[in-house]
Amino acid sequence: MDLYSVMRTTAAVREYTGDPLPDDVLERILDNARFAPSGGNRQGNRVIVVRDRQTREALIECAIPGTKRYIAQLRNGESPWNPLSPCRVDAQTIEAVNVPDQSPLRTAEAVLVVCVDLGVVAAFDQHLDRVGLIAGASVYPFVWNILLAARNEGYGGVLTTAAIAEEPRVRELLGIPDNYAVAALLPLGKPVRQLTKLTRRPVAEIATKERFDGSPLRT
Repeated sequence: MDLYSVMRTTAAVREYTGDPLPDDVLERILDNARFAPSGGNRQGNRVIVVRDRQTREALIECAIPGTKRYIAQLRNGESPWNPLSPCRVDAQTIEAVNVPDQSPLRTAEAVLVVCVDLGVVAAFDQHLDRVGLIAGASVYPFVWNILLAARNEGYGGVLTTAAIAEEPRVRELLGIPDNYAVAALLPLGKPVRQLTKLTRRPVAEIATKERFDGSPLRT
């Protein structure tokens, strides 16, 4: 596929046909995705390919606490898990939330657990008084490359992070060393529906000239 077509049609895919995702196709996806940039070209990324049903059910269990809070905050009119807005929902209300049984971690052909070695990232924002973001520059380009490559192969997936709220449990389940952070869980499979047009804000609404409050970038 044309590169721009792939970029414009790589949607979040959560429903799958059940068609197989062979190892050779998955290897080809990762073989191309690995050329994503990373800080100092240190390439601290690791991927755990999870197909085992029991392991995936355990990952779903790890995602439930974070998902409950997410749903509870949405219902309360809050921005879920937002670092600038503390949660105003009490623990009892959060615990009472019923999480939908359908999960892409269950129905996908494979779940990729993407990790990054914290020993090789440069977190320039670690002393700032806000949530850290910069270390993600060494892993999320790789994550997105996986989704782009999957789209090119006729597959799809979605970047999920709810289970990372319970990262120690995920580490223990998959034998991940303490110096690695879990960056994403990517369920992959053949999409039930392949979107051909995504809706996004125009460039003039997201890009300005010279300053944050500068004039919009438009031709």
